[in-house]
Amino acid sequence: MRILLAVDGSKCSLQGVRNLIAHARWYRTKPRVELVNVQPVLPYEGRVSHVLGAEQVRRFYLEEGETALARARKMLDAARIKYKAHILLGPVAETLTKEAAARRCDLIMMGTHGRTLAGQLVLGSVALKVPQTARVPVELVRPT
Repeated sequence: MRILLAVDGSKCSLQGVRNLIAHARWYRTKPRVELVNVQPVLPYEGRVSHVLGAEQVRRFYLEEGETALARARKMLDAARIKYKAHILLGPVAETLTKEAAARRCDLIMMGTHGRTLAGQLVLGSVALKVPQTARVPVELVRPT
């Protein structure tokens, strides 16, 4: 079982990590975890790169991604669950589903912010988009 575990560093996304840890023993064999953070592309990225420099922009994405992954890494390490961490760049929902397909994941797991359907429709939601486009099951973990 290969699981793409998506985190953005928020308390809500860490619910997905807690859920995976709590239920890891349910699987016949230890799941292989692809821990993923997707950084959305900066608006006017091309212009920003010219002003700040491409290396500065790359470093920004890397630092933001590492910060978002830090707590999830600690939690998985403490639970002795092995994982491979990835920081990706692009539209979040689409990037997650493409990565799950590319890595041949059997499941996408992610915490949600727990908004109502109306709130998700107004604000837009990765949790709404991923299940619509994924070719594998998606487990959404609501905050407790």
